[in-house]
Amino acid sequence: MEYNLLPGTDIKVSKICLGTMTWGRQNSEIEGHQQMDYALDKGVNFFDTAELYPIPPRLEEQGDTERFIGSWFKRNGTRKEVILASKIAGPATFTKHIRKDKSYSKKTIDFAIENSLKRLQTDYIDLYQIHWPERPTNFFGKRGYNFKHEDKWDENFEEILDAFQSHVIKGNIRYIGLSNETPWGTMRYLSFSSDKYPRIRTIQNPYSLLNRTFEVGNAEVCHRENVGLLAYSPLAFGVLTGKYRNGKKPENSRLTLFPHYDRYNSESCKKSVEAYNSVAERNGLSLTQLALAFVNDRPFVTSNIIGATNISQLKENIGSVFIKLNDTILNEINGIHETIPNPST
Repeated sequence: MEYNLLPGTDIKVSKICLGTMTWGRQNSEIEGHQQMDYALDKGVNFFDTAELYPIPPRLEEQGDTERFIGSWFKRNGTRKEVILASKIAGPATFTKHIRKDKSYSKKTIDFAIENSLKRLQTDYIDLYQIHWPERPTNFFGKRGYNFKHEDKWDENFEEILDAFQSHVIKGNIRYIGLSNETPWGTMRYLSFSSDKYPRIRTIQNPYSLLNRTFEVGNAEVCHRENVGLLAYSPLAFGVLTGKYRNGKKPENSRLTLFPHYDRYNSESCKKSVEAYNSVAERNGLSLTQLALAFVNDRPFVTSNIIGATNISQLKENIGSVFIKLNDTILNEINGIHETIPNPST
């Protein structure tokens, strides 16, 4: 395995991060444990979860993913071997089952952290993240921001950081990060960085061959401000494995089970997939290997969050860290991107 430093710290995290959001819906507790066993054995020391998981979110399973991780820690005594990241859920129609007050107030932050710690059976979380902005803006991969005069929101960056700082002092969390954030939001959080408040270390946003919008604004923020991208959906819900090509709907696959996750289902996405698949075939790679290897070595990426529903997928995903794309392949990728830029919606 290869490792990067979590920006501004002495913590080494694996370039591949184990994503966990399917555990509790598509994967059982035993299967989650098997994935963690395999990943840790292969040098993956960075796991990412959230109080919202599993996805799609429902009351019946809410928090199960963290519970599975907690029971694995208890069984194996492996907590100190893992850099653990989790997140607080914010306002949305699909979070109404978590709590009534969905704002990022001190009360909700306290509630979220304390309950995650219980489910995870640990007394600290290494990296705690805001899952998405509280304010109305574009996130979850949406390309554009549509301003509406009726949008009402009171800026509360300082209050959020103050609440996080109290948990840093207690030792409940070590570092903080953002997720699904814009350049403006990231810079506003960073503007409050001081001895009084903890500094943002990472931002977890979608990034893949089908969605490189992070390169517009956020990539420079990462470079100038020493913030690392934790790239999620690097395989675009599995679309960049090629398994959905030519209209295929594999049994028990994510988009077969949950077809409403359609952001990578446009005709432009399908054309891009065919073009990238041709590049992969010409160079003796699978489409999965091409897609992950591209993300792994972008200079602003600290870790690439992969998700798998079986060990075979997990093996290929982790193995991508050893594949290096030469300039010829990268030029071909960029040529496709110039022709069909950011086709996801």
